[in-house]
Amino acid sequence: MRNTSHHISEEPPVELQRIGDGDEQAFRQLFQYYSPRLNQFAYSIVKIKEAATEIVDDVFIKLWKQREGVPSISNIRVYLYVAVKNSSLNYLSSRAHRQITEPFNHFDIALSHDQAPDEKMISAELQGKITSAIESLPPRCKMIFKLVREDGLRYKDVAEILNLTVNTVDAQMVIAVKRISEKVQAHFTAFPRKAAKK
Repeated sequence: MRNTSHHISEEPPVELQRIGDGDEQAFRQLFQYYSPRLNQFAYSIVKIKEAATEIVDDVFIKLWKQREGVPSISNIRVYLYVAVKNSSLNYLSSRAHRQITEPFNHFDIALSHDQAPDEKMISAELQGKITSAIESLPPRCKMIFKLVREDGLRYKDVAEILNLTVNTVDAQMVIAVKRISEKVQAHFTAFPRKAAKK
């Protein structure tokens, strides 16, 4: 059975209506639940830890100020990722004073190295091969792979967050999985097992 404990589940941990009613405890729970992943996402774009934390904090501050509208948000997770993405891009363009024509094509993304128990059984060498295969993916491809595999987002959500079509997300995931598989295959062909004698 696959371990999915490190994936964010579909539903937020609190009823959005409680936040709409001004429940600070519920808001704090939402913040604690989403902020670690959002911090990582912002950092992958702006590359400055303090700025990433500040961007995520600002998004939540704005959300609290507009809390009456929170219950009507259809997908809070996508809403938060999009808000963080936009704030991160605004931060970059205000620093660089230039138009970013191809967002995400030049961003590098830090992948978390939390291992699920079943991954610990994979040899360290093979795990290294898989990690290096992921690291060598083109930046946009790597970001999509991370959002799907590590953050547990659906293709539809990733497409919405990154302003892409679902087909593009699907194609990029196919590329990612193919490249990783090739590295893994190469690992096994490098150590051929002796054919069993008949």
